[in-house]
Amino acid sequence: MVESRATGILVGAGIILTALTLRMAVTVVPPLVSTINHDIRLDPPTVGILGMLPTAAFAVFGFLTPYVIRWASLEKLVVGSIVVGVLGQLARVLAPGTFAFLAFSVVAFAGLGAGNVLLPPLVKKYFPRRVGLMTALYVTALSLGTAVPAQFAVPVADAAGWQVSLASWAGISVIALVPWLATVFTAGRTTAAPAIASDSPAAVVGDPPVGGVSAGRPGLTIHGLDRTEPAPPRMNLWRSPVAWGLTLMFGCTSLNTYSMFAWLPAILTESGLDRAQAGSMLALFAALGLPLSLLVPLLAARMRNPFPAVLVMLALFVAGYLGLLLVPATATWLWVSLAGLGPGTFPLSLLLINHRTRTQAGAGALSGFGQGMGYALACTGPLMFGLLRQWTGSWAAPFGFLFGTLLILGAGAWVICRPRMLEDDFGPAHAVQAPLP
Repeated sequence: MVESRATGILVGAGIILTALTLRMAVTVVPPLVSTINHDIRLDPPTVGILGMLPTAAFAVFGFLTPYVIRWASLEKLVVGSIVVGVLGQLARVLAPGTFAFLAFSVVAFAGLGAGNVLLPPLVKKYFPRRVGLMTALYVTALSLGTAVPAQFAVPVADAAGWQVSLASWAGISVIALVPWLATVFTAGRTTAAPAIASDSPAAVVGDPPVGGVSAGRPGLTIHGLDRTEPAPPRMNLWRSPVAWGLTLMFGCTSLNTYSMFAWLPAILTESGLDRAQAGSMLALFAALGLPLSLLVPLLAARMRNPFPAVLVMLALFVAGYLGLLLVPATATWLWVSLAGLGPGTFPLSLLLINHRTRTQAGAGALSGFGQGMGYALACTGPLMFGLLRQWTGSWAAPFGFLFGTLLILGAGAWVICRPRMLEDDFGPAHAVQAPLP
């Protein structure tokens, strides 16, 4: 619950600004690969690895983030994640070679991965009655932060060099620090309730570990939980259909999205577009998430089962991919637009983290598991896409791989979209369905 209007404004601004930064370090690179290659070798296999790194880092640090909740509040963790992201972005432009460039990129993506996991429970903590609205706002900001760097990467690099083009976006992250530092400072000057210890019912999330949340173990402290919220049951998310449904839906959406981030410029330049045009099409692909990011959470929040909306977005994916495969140089904007509307399943996945849990602890556990496992699945996308292209010399096999993942996405969505809470998977005392938030 928001303690004051000022706190609500600070946290709301912090959530939106942080979301704005979560993809900038990722989408600024693909349009500049050929330019960076003059100074740092980025051959096709390396490009595939570079495309895989964001999702791999998001997976690893998505799992690790819930563990460190025992040591710091959500707000302090956001501050730390932003600082790590800034340092990684600045360091990689000074990298002397390929390995260092990749290593510092991982550092940058580590900060982003932690931020991915922290935002849903922050929304549930501070805006429990405005989950749909806040999810719409922060996912819209995330989509904006995905599109803008891709559009301006090449012009800035042409004017000032690729190093400036990559590093300049860290300034937005520094701005995002301000409301969180103010929130932490304000909390430090007030009398805050002590952290909930592991023997408090509200702190028990599960035992054995819940895919990144070492819950229910002695000594675990979960900071920032509302003492008045219902005590969550002990949960092992590895055995939860709800958790796996979210994982498959989220993971396959991210797999398709990051495959396009990594390879769309190459597909289009091979079909005859120049480097700047390909960058603009990548920006269009990313920008089309903006209207869906705003509309999908607001509309889906009113739906008991949003699976029909998922079917529409799957159809858009398929139509866009067919156009890019068969006639990429004809009506390119149309195929990119259709494919860019398919990832509307991404904001829906983030909404469902809060709409399929009753407690902040449950939301944190599901966020860590779904995003951690989902990004682990997604990291195979850009690499497999590139390997299939290299092995076959055609774009048909890579797109066939993506079509297969869309079937898995649909299966996961069918499970997670059902009106059943995560806590319902564990114990008869929690098996009664509750109205959706």
